[in-house]
Amino acid sequence: MTKKIFISADHGMAIIYFLQSDVVPTVLDAGVEIVVLTDDDTKDKIASRFTRPGLTFEGLRLKQTNEYAKKVQPRLQWLLTYLRRVGGSRRINTEAMDSHIWEVWAENSWKFRLGIWIPSALMILFLRNFSWARKLLVRMQNRFTPTPGIYTDLFEKYQPDMVIASTPGWRMDRYLLRESARRGIPNMTVIVGWDNSSSYNVSGADVQWATCWSELQKEEMVRGSDWNPERVHVGGIPSYDGYFRKQWLMPRDEYFKLHGLDPNRKLISYASSFVHFAPNFPNIEALAKLVSSDSLAEPSQLLIRLHPSHFQDKPKIFADERAQVFELEKKYPNVHVVQPVALGGSLGYYGGEDMDEKSSMMAYSDVVVTVYSTMLVETAVHDTPMIAATIDTPGGWNKKGKFSLSLKEIGDWPTHKRFREAKAGRVAADEKELLEALNMYLQDRSVDSVERRKFIENEIAFTDASSGRRTAEFILKVLNL
Repeated sequence: MTKKIFISADHGMAIIYFLQSDVVPTVLDAGVEIVVLTDDDTKDKIASRFTRPGLTFEGLRLKQTNEYAKKVQPRLQWLLTYLRRVGGSRRINTEAMDSHIWEVWAENSWKFRLGIWIPSALMILFLRNFSWARKLLVRMQNRFTPTPGIYTDLFEKYQPDMVIASTPGWRMDRYLLRESARRGIPNMTVIVGWDNSSSYNVSGADVQWATCWSELQKEEMVRGSDWNPERVHVGGIPSYDGYFRKQWLMPRDEYFKLHGLDPNRKLISYASSFVHFAPNFPNIEALAKLVSSDSLAEPSQLLIRLHPSHFQDKPKIFADERAQVFELEKKYPNVHVVQPVALGGSLGYYGGEDMDEKSSMMAYSDVVVTVYSTMLVETAVHDTPMIAATIDTPGGWNKKGKFSLSLKEIGDWPTHKRFREAKAGRVAADEKELLEALNMYLQDRSVDSVERRKFIENEIAFTDASSGRRTAEFILKVLNL
């Protein structure tokens, strides 16, 4: 009988991982039928882009899952989610998890702190120190499996042999994974984000198999959240295979024309990042002033890529920063703004619609500047010099009622620390350091090239555009095909 699998693609990064790589085509070529569950409002649009025999699209029913989370013992479900988010073992670097603990403290009332935060702090001590506590937490979550399930009709209609999700239940995919586990159907998670294995940790469901980017991520999963090492596969990151193949790369003259760029000026790009924790505007303004002055070693121009969060309606501070950036574009010559393409629905600006834009920006830039974004890895794939800029706004978002972190203080988060230790790029804490780093790279882009290559080898394991095939072969192996 033909094997069937469910794939949960609840995020634009998952769309890229599964559908814009070799993962789905390779599995389909092996004779396996695939049902992709994705955003209800955009599934038809996605289906029209990826039509192929054996490939079916269904809605993820995110409205129903959100309703269940809000109506059935919502406080307890929230608490379990919070503990899962910050309860990874102290055997790994916990800096990212620790920041979330203080974010929750800062953004809630004293009543909440006394009634929820302080008692949960005691639970976190157990979770950080004892594997039995983390395993108990996973079992406690299983009680929140709707019966009849949200996906009961889909399971009965398709009878899947496996369920694959882009997280191990860290998002609303937890209800799908719990239902698969309750039915005894094998399930698997893929790790789509660079920092996922160090920032989220404990699973939201009983998940049996995993495939990740590198041995570094595998160690974080095994040591941080008790994964059986024999069940964790290192397959690389399929989303980047297209970078290595240059399949998304636009001709340089076409790309420059698209954004009104001057082909005779050096291109400095800024990829907004970490918007939820700190303003990016000081970094952006410093760059705008530099390219509009005669301080740089070469005549240059700036291309600013806004973050998806800049297009959120709430909190308003993100939209306000977006407006500030557009005002800079009007104020300074040789400053240009590009915004990510929106797919719509819950996928928002993460739909993977503009991989050609991202790839071309990184390939044709003389320097890429960001904070500590995943784009550091992506830029290194293109062997383009890169700088992590950490110029702070005094008080950050705090003065506007939003929890904020100093950009300088997040350098010890696991992925950020690895970037710094790899010396694959430079860190600029102020305008003087930013100017020095820019001038160094503008005069010689080969600086740190060897380190960039070593960095991506460590972080993504495979640099031969084989990750999609390797990941698909692992899926087929688990399916006994």
